[in-house]
Amino acid sequence: MQARWEKTHDTQGANTLEFAFERDDSRLVTGAVWQADAGIHKPGMIAFGHGASGYRYQMPIPFLAGRFAKLGFTCLSIDGPVHGLRQKGPGGRAALAEEMKSRSMFDDMVEDWHASIDCVVEKTDTVPDVFGYFGLSMGSIFGIPFLASRVRRHEPVTAAVLGLLGTTGAVTHFAERLLADASNINCPILFLMQLEDELFPRDGYLELFDAFGSVDKRIHANPGMHPEVPAEEMSFTTQFLSSRLSEQLQGLLDEQSSAAS
Repeated sequence: MQARWEKTHDTQGANTLEFAFERDDSRLVTGAVWQADAGIHKPGMIAFGHGASGYRYQMPIPFLAGRFAKLGFTCLSIDGPVHGLRQKGPGGRAALAEEMKSRSMFDDMVEDWHASIDCVVEKTDTVPDVFGYFGLSMGSIFGIPFLASRVRRHEPVTAAVLGLLGTTGAVTHFAERLLADASNINCPILFLMQLEDELFPRDGYLELFDAFGSVDKRIHANPGMHPEVPAEEMSFTTQFLSSRLSEQLQGLLDEQSSAAS
């Protein structure tokens, strides 16, 4: 797999490395990486999935990735299946509706994620001993199967922020897949819900939340429609992920110290 790399900037002006490569099946995969400063680089990675109307730099991804890079974590965001540099037709929700007719949609994106992580690890020498994920709406549609696949592959999943998704509405026909995959995820989870969400009714939200196999899981429900997540939730997201990843890193360091003594 030969990736093309380019130094550029995100929408907030922060330095990023953009990449593009073709998988063995000639499927194009594109994304961006925020690298930590060499002096504070940690053995951890955070992946970001965007919503159906966005792309790899959709807010709040640049905001969050910039903050986590300053904390020492390598951050990665990839374009959705018909979004950004992979846009098909009109892109966005309209193109995604057509993509949802494909039976391989989930597995294709899961493999896109795994291939992207391998690509970034090779380029940046990042060792993802701890791994976080942030993805709302479409970022959860694809993020839940992806995280479940990491569990099955015995790869670390330290903590995740998910939400703006239920089991009814536009995703009814693949709700069983989401519920099954959610049951296999057992990491700490922050789940965000909008109480007047016009896309996903409340009962579906709660069914999906209940399905997660995590002991440590919490739901934050806020007033407003689908895109109206309060800015304060992004501050809590930073606190939630950084604390869980830092705790796991400290635990690994303690284990290594004990083994060496």
